[in-house]
Amino acid sequence: MSKQAAELFVECLEAEGVEYVFAVPGEENLDLVEALRVSNIEMVVNRHEQGAGFMAACYGRLTGKPGVCLSTLGPGATNLVTPAAYAQLGAMPLVMITGQKPIKTSKQGHFQIVNVVRLMEPVTHYTRQVVSAATIPARVREAFRQAAEERPGACHLELPEDILREDTDEKPLSASRVRRPVAENKAVDTAVDAITRARRPLLMIGAGANRKLTSRMLNRFVKKTGMPFFSTQMGKGVVDETGPLFLGNAAMSEGDYVHRAIEAADCIINVGHDVVEKPPFFMDQGKRTVIHVNFFSAEVDPVYFPQIELTGDIANSIWQLLERIKACDHWDFEFFTRVRQALAADLDGDKDYGGFPLHPRRVVHEVRQVMPDDGIVALDNGLYKVWFARHYRATRPNTVLLDNALATMGAGLPVAMGARMVHKKRRVLAVCGDGGFMMNSQELETAVRMKMDLVVLVLRDDAYGMIGWKQKDMDLPRFGMDFSNPDLVAYTESYGATGHRITTADELGPTLERALASPGVHLLDCPLDYSDSQELLFETIPEKARRLEPEQ
Repeated sequence: MSKQAAELFVECLEAEGVEYVFAVPGEENLDLVEALRVSNIEMVVNRHEQGAGFMAACYGRLTGKPGVCLSTLGPGATNLVTPAAYAQLGAMPLVMITGQKPIKTSKQGHFQIVNVVRLMEPVTHYTRQVVSAATIPARVREAFRQAAEERPGACHLELPEDILREDTDEKPLSASRVRRPVAENKAVDTAVDAITRARRPLLMIGAGANRKLTSRMLNRFVKKTGMPFFSTQMGKGVVDETGPLFLGNAAMSEGDYVHRAIEAADCIINVGHDVVEKPPFFMDQGKRTVIHVNFFSAEVDPVYFPQIELTGDIANSIWQLLERIKACDHWDFEFFTRVRQALAADLDGDKDYGGFPLHPRRVVHEVRQVMPDDGIVALDNGLYKVWFARHYRATRPNTVLLDNALATMGAGLPVAMGARMVHKKRRVLAVCGDGGFMMNSQELETAVRMKMDLVVLVLRDDAYGMIGWKQKDMDLPRFGMDFSNPDLVAYTESYGATGHRITTADELGPTLERALASPGVHLLDCPLDYSDSQELLFETIPEKARRLEPEQ
């Protein structure tokens, strides 16, 4: 039976299992909007295309299925470039749909016309204009296939207005069954031999390991071997960080306790590291063996050139190692134990940072106290992100949603909203600096309209604090960093949400608990003090870490 191409497109989305389309629609895709209205897909109306893109990317990150967002042509489409880069660099499956003027006949010249397909090329796996209704099933299937396969990322389809109105009798294409390739036996044997011969082997967990099955295999690996481990920022929570073998997170570029452990290791099993993250360690030729375990082969650069590679499904590679390896009596983890103890002693001081405005360490402590193990903390970008990465102990995968790839401001609130869409029964907290929060604060209206239970913690220093921190590190005079904010409580309440003003350090924890236990959208305006971050990150911690020396 003949149907409109817009209906076919929505049928293809339904065949892909799409639940939500996050959208700021335009006149060019009204036929698609109408087809969505009568479908099984819920269209979430956002207040900015960035909000729609970030929510969709978070959905993809948490489910493994591509999130979908929709915009109009021109300025609507260009507003999706940042979410596209966010998903592409962060390996989050995302499919973007943008409108376009008719391509067969046009009566408006080049009004609002931008070559969006070409614009999206540097930040997507796949970008195409749909030029006929007959190609819709193949285009949709290919976009979803490329968005979800390893390495996941962003894909884009442009839908011209006249193509959506074509008649067609085409049907959706079914997804093919795919099994990922696995590492070759001889490579696994080589890796086992290197690990077995090592004196101080060390496990590193990166973003690519943040998968459910991989997490289970890595937890089994750590339990069986007793091997200490550390993580990158986007590998947080893959293995329980409260256990006795966790040595820390590579939140700082160098000089932290974990870097002393790395320097002492003679074999590093590097699981799932993605070069989009800052290097968690720097390689020196001949100093240690590095084993690369990932879905794809290593991308070699001046600081990363592994000697052994296990290329294929990561969970399978860890399982193969598990089947062939056992703890060795000659392994010496004594120094790693001292590193862990030194870090633990340092972190124990978080609760004692009682000044006001609050220090980031105290903020992290209070948040950790009120969040359950399955609670989700969605971080925007700012200096506080380093403190959360270093000090917040995650026990489960994807419970600390931070971006250490594009590291864009403005994503924290929409990402938390995306997490709420996926996990409706968990506690979800967005942590934003005042700079990042105001970039997409209008999405508060979306959260209120959708009756979300959501808490937003805004850490306010009335400045671009992280850039000011860097400016100080470069011995430059402070300039261009400071701004003013609206009354954030009144601003929040104007949307119909509940605002809370933190006026003492001891108020934060109880106020967070009350907000998280209450229905609706809540925002906490929390003054923050970054003044001694310079000394702590660049002087105090490295000086303490340098005192740790392994026995030769």
